[in-house]
Amino acid sequence: MASQTAERLDTRADIHDAQLRRRMSPGALRTWFGIAKHWALTDVQAARLLGTPASTYRRWKRRPDVTLDVGQIERLSLLLGIYKGLEMLLPRADAADAWVKRPNSNPIFGGATPLERMLAGHIEDLAIVRRHLDAERGGWA
Repeated sequence: MASQTAERLDTRADIHDAQLRRRMSPGALRTWFGIAKHWALTDVQAARLLGTPASTYRRWKRRPDVTLDVGQIERLSLLLGIYKGLEMLLPRADAADAWVKRPNSNPIFGGATPLERMLAGHIEDLAIVRRHLDAERGGWA
């Protein structure tokens, strides 16, 4: 399911289209909640990755029938792409899920974990991790 949602968001259909975001947001959020659980993220971490306050994130978990803004959709697209890339690179679910919390010697991480890089707060940090995984797979999704 995560891969299907990631593929729909990766098409880069016009994320500025409010109706499209209204239709996709609840399902995409539910998918993200599952990924955050697999990655053993706290609500604060999961919210930060989406660029939203933890209180808003907790409200979304109770009622995911919201419309995400363009920035949140873009972040979610990157995160779902990261998850999809990990599934493809590391077919064992436990290894793929653990990767985000394992220190990484690649220069883009500088010995930190990919999660620490992603939590830096900038959307570009998510894009860097996504591009890294795409390169490891030998190309773009």
